[in-house]
Amino acid sequence: MLLVKNVRLINPGMDQDLVTDILMDRGFLKISPGLEGPEGTRLIDGRGLVAAPGLIDTHSHFRDPGFTYKEDLVTGAAAAAKGGYTSVILMANVVPPVDSPQVLTDILERGKKTPIHIYSCANVTKGMAGKEVGDLKALADAGAAGFTDDGKPILDPEILRAALRTAGPLGLPVSLHEEDPGYIKENGINGHGEAAAALGLTGSDREAEYTMVERDLRIALEEKAPLCIQHINTKEAVDLVRKARAVCPLVHAEATPHHFSLTEKAVIKKGTLARVNPPLRTEEDRMAIIRGIQDGTIDIIATDHAPHADFEKAKEFTRAPSGMIGLETALSLGIRELVQPGYITMNHLIALLTCNPAAFYHLNAGTVREGAPADLVLFDPEKTWTVTDSFASKSSNSPFIGETMPGVVKYTIVSGQVVYRGQG
Repeated sequence: MLLVKNVRLINPGMDQDLVTDILMDRGFLKISPGLEGPEGTRLIDGRGLVAAPGLIDTHSHFRDPGFTYKEDLVTGAAAAAKGGYTSVILMANVVPPVDSPQVLTDILERGKKTPIHIYSCANVTKGMAGKEVGDLKALADAGAAGFTDDGKPILDPEILRAALRTAGPLGLPVSLHEEDPGYIKENGINGHGEAAAALGLTGSDREAEYTMVERDLRIALEEKAPLCIQHINTKEAVDLVRKARAVCPLVHAEATPHHFSLTEKAVIKKGTLARVNPPLRTEEDRMAIIRGIQDGTIDIIATDHAPHADFEKAKEFTRAPSGMIGLETALSLGIRELVQPGYITMNHLIALLTCNPAAFYHLNAGTVREGAPADLVLFDPEKTWTVTDSFASKSSNSPFIGETMPGVVKYTIVSGQVVYRGQG
């Protein structure tokens, strides 16, 4: 048994914010002040700590199979646990792609051997080629959490329409990477912006995102199907989602910590470590994302954890891959960039990281309640830590190295078992 005493429980899925005790026995929970456990119960002093449902990431790349020199299921799970995540949904742009039940089943079965809950999306189209919708029913039956060709946009509107017509009745969302290559000269950098000028590049114009978002929201509204706009990054796209959500609650959007924390100026300072797809844009776009989070237009924070090897990020800007790791810094960035400035409350932040993504992807997670899985994160919201290159991830491609952040994860608990314990 495991007993956490005198902890502040923030549990937005149950509308709770209280100081209480939490007793975990064989993965089941009891929540009440004054709890005691039998002899041999492990005791955690929760004074000064926040307990919340285990965090959920709906957008991670563990690079397994195909690119395990960057990350694999084991190291990705370790990075997740260190960041307070107990459930992770993997993207499907691996090799071979997750367009068959066999590949999906292999990932899910190996994921069960890690200390966290690993789910995976499957591809929308066969081979991620954008030409033919995959067998979504078979993939759903094999356990797909949703469908995405993340990394590639679905350029053919009729392919998207056909996918939504199939996925909608299955109750599974389609999530979209919205970058029209017709508006991109060099990816990973804001088009015609300050950073592009400094590097002598043209970059990725903002139209690359919002023109596709406009088209795809229209199709989703017509089909009345669940749709998620991934890693939103322009003010125009935020406004489009806001208008769509006003008439259709099936539309959702996710924001990454790096898009609400950084602008294109980071590319000038950090080089390829700040190269991401879609790119970091302007302060006006960053604030539009934050306003979208404030008013519920954006209801999910997803890391887009994207590991790359050091030698890859050491290449010149246009040859280096896009992406940064994010599982180990996401909670802290949410506290620093959203809660501490007063944009949102801690309860709202926890909802963005737990019950909101759980509801959209129909996961048995995201709330702390009796009878639910005993998946928790305990963290100190006031204590600070300094980001170093000593990550649990196999990769260290983060532009935040050297920065001091609030929010120290003390314990990550999955099914009542401590899977990560922080220092100090």
